[in-house]
Amino acid sequence: MDGWPAGYGRRILQSVDSTLNEAARLAPSLSGPEWILAHEQTAPRGRRGRAWKNPLGNFAATLVLRPAEPPQVAALRSFVTALALFDALAAVSGRAQGLALKWPNDVLLNGGKVSGILLESAGQGTAMSHLLIGIGVNLVDAPPASDVEAGAVRPVSLLSETGAQVESETLLDHLAIAYDRHERDFTTYGFGPIRTAWLDRAARLGEVITARTATSETSGTFQTVDDAGNLVLKTARGVVAIPAADVFF
Repeated sequence: MDGWPAGYGRRILQSVDSTLNEAARLAPSLSGPEWILAHEQTAPRGRRGRAWKNPLGNFAATLVLRPAEPPQVAALRSFVTALALFDALAAVSGRAQGLALKWPNDVLLNGGKVSGILLESAGQGTAMSHLLIGIGVNLVDAPPASDVEAGAVRPVSLLSETGAQVESETLLDHLAIAYDRHERDFTTYGFGPIRTAWLDRAARLGEVITARTATSETSGTFQTVDDAGNLVLKTARGVVAIPAADVFF
């Protein structure tokens, strides 16, 4: 494996409330992109403020960036991150078989959720000075299926599904290198190649899925992800583009 990518900081913490919280605190003082990994999180969280269980031995990290693009373009880095996670998990486990990407920001392994991604922004008002990309991976342990919403994919761990025992710092090294590669493609060529690569790894493409928000539920055939990162479903009412939702199979 090549060395750590040039220009990226690497900060390892034994314990912190949340790597996302720590990233927000550190962001104003950082001069460049920085990876922040914690071996223990005392108050981890997931999307929409949901609790995220992070047993010792699992992976918890946040990447701090200072994007030059508008917020809606910068947010497409969730797809960049998903591709990097796919590559890193394939590398450390020795297999890409069974890995898939679930819109908008999960990595699946053998049909179960092994990793999640959470994007937050830091700045004043509507201006975004920093983008924070939080990443959790079930390396050694996963919550029981009873802990997730009815109909959601079951949580799994890399260890239980592949037998691979991987240290969090080892995964970070692979992830940082893979992220740097895809980030370079994104900043050089735009979202197009990232979108194509993501779709090549997409879970349930061409199948009927359900997208659920707090106020609505839409079922249809998963056709594609559009140029803005929206989920595109073919429904009985026609083609619908959905910017944000939870997806159920």
